[in-house]
Amino acid sequence: MSTLQSWLDEFEQLGYPIAGSARVIPQDGDDGADTGLVVFQLTHAPTLAYLQPDMAALEWLVTMEARDTPATMNPATVLALAYELTVVSALGAFLQSKSRAFMRQQPATA
Repeated sequence: MSTLQSWLDEFEQLGYPIAGSARVIPQDGDDGADTGLVVFQLTHAPTLAYLQPDMAALEWLVTMEARDTPATMNPATVLALAYELTVVSALGAFLQSKSRAFMRQQPATA
């Protein structure tokens, strides 16, 4: 979790507006490891986006929380939501890049 938090802090330092929107929460991984999960609260749609790695593919996936009701927005709100989703996409690509670099630094297991 601390590694994920440091990556989230680094992403924010690049100038992305994520303060208060993104946070790392606990998630149980394989063998009880605390792998962490990144949660992004969308402000222009009442839903959450979860970012987590698919370890088999070494890529990050974004899961959007299901909604019970339709979301109706004016064009300006849709544009603001599109920008938020662009930030979520950039965050996912950033985390994927950091994960791949991290995995290359790990000793090979035989």
